[in-house]
Amino acid sequence: MTAPYRSTVLADARDGFGRLLAAEWTKLATVPRWRLALAASVLLTVAVAVLTAAGSQTTGGGGPPARLRPLSDQGRITYQMLPGDGALTARVTAQGGGGGWAKAGLIIRADLRPGTPYAAIAVTPGHGVRLLSGYRDGGPGGAPGTPPAWLRLTRAGTTVTGYASPDGRTWRRVGAVELDAPGPAAAGLFVAAPDRVEVQRQFGGESISGTPADTRASFDNVTLTAAGGAPVTGPWRDRGGAGGPAAPDPGGTTRTGGTVTLAGSGDIGPDAFADDVTRTTLTGALVGQAAIVALAVLFVTAEYRRATIRLTLAASPRRGRVLAAKATVVGLAVLAAGLAAAFGSLLAARPVLRAHGTEPPPLTDPAVLRAAVGTAVLMAVVAVLGVATATILRRGAPAITLVLLVLLVPQIVATGLPVAAARWLQRLTPAAGFAVQHTVRRYDTPIGAFAGLGVLCLYTAAALAAAAWLLRRRDA
Repeated sequence: MTAPYRSTVLADARDGFGRLLAAEWTKLATVPRWRLALAASVLLTVAVAVLTAAGSQTTGGGGPPARLRPLSDQGRITYQMLPGDGALTARVTAQGGGGGWAKAGLIIRADLRPGTPYAAIAVTPGHGVRLLSGYRDGGPGGAPGTPPAWLRLTRAGTTVTGYASPDGRTWRRVGAVELDAPGPAAAGLFVAAPDRVEVQRQFGGESISGTPADTRASFDNVTLTAAGGAPVTGPWRDRGGAGGPAAPDPGGTTRTGGTVTLAGSGDIGPDAFADDVTRTTLTGALVGQAAIVALAVLFVTAEYRRATIRLTLAASPRRGRVLAAKATVVGLAVLAAGLAAAFGSLLAARPVLRAHGTEPPPLTDPAVLRAAVGTAVLMAVVAVLGVATATILRRGAPAITLVLLVLLVPQIVATGLPVAAARWLQRLTPAAGFAVQHTVRRYDTPIGAFAGLGVLCLYTAAALAAAAWLLRRRDA
């Protein structure tokens, strides 16, 4: 067995990491094709963003701004105006239809406009009594909530507290939320239920169809009192269907004696099927990364092909530091290109999206900024993964193919799998890193933004460790 080549040059100040970085940067900056690859990654990413925006469905312009926290604000509400602090109490006597997340309970909200902040306590067939706010599922609670069940909401300043009771005498505090609703607020009864949605997936795409889920609930012992305990007087009003500040729709509300029955459809909660405009705009990174991977791999394998790697290792015998310098230079160069690609995509796509009826979220929004910067970091980590893979395989074509396969195949295969299986596939593979581009939590979101990027970083760190070990053991 031939002994691995080792330099006889002593490691001294000439082997400083700063000098290594300068040497590797000189190699990258002075070769035209490396500069062209960086430019190509930016141009491809931006071009795909513009084409994707141009292919969006035209709605005639003037569409509403894309929500970074998409929500559904429908259901049915019957309410009175609470002038200030006070308490709302009622007993849910019956509930039916709508599935496990059907809601029947009490609500206080600043006004009736869609998307208005609110606090609510509700009985749900599958999840017990829940204190709800912020258009999210879940919240404090979880106690059994099968009707009949007593509920109460109290308002004191900006704090709304929810209580539940089995008999109307012994009350258990469920939780409290902050509600920024100065002055009078709408307080009343509501029912809501998520739509029934069917997702059909096939390789390369999916179709989503939804139908409203009807729900119904009955209430009695309804009392609304002001801070001093005096009953609130005034007419009860109804909001149904699409909602709005002036959307009277009493058709689903009946009052018989002291019993109020509400029937309706639509949810007050998250919209798990909304479009993520920012993520869609940044999908050009999938194409731009091809140039990045080619750059990172060939930056290493070109030295093996020309045997100049021997000169590099002779000048810098500490091989692990050579690998670190190559990864650092390529990673930083790609990070700069990635920032240009991400922000260029968002800026170039904005006028096209507006022309097709979609107002994209502002670039200054923290979620959009995180997705843009995260895309640049994603591309830089992919480049480092390419450097590590090229060092392991020492051949350009297999290394490029392998890196692209581990990034793209899980995303392609996931489109043909059931949602639960697709989530696990995208959580456990390097493709998890693309979660950093998400700004909307959807039904198929596999993993959090930073957790997904962390998964990709772990794979990259493992590849770098293997590359460093092999570089030290093998002949150049």
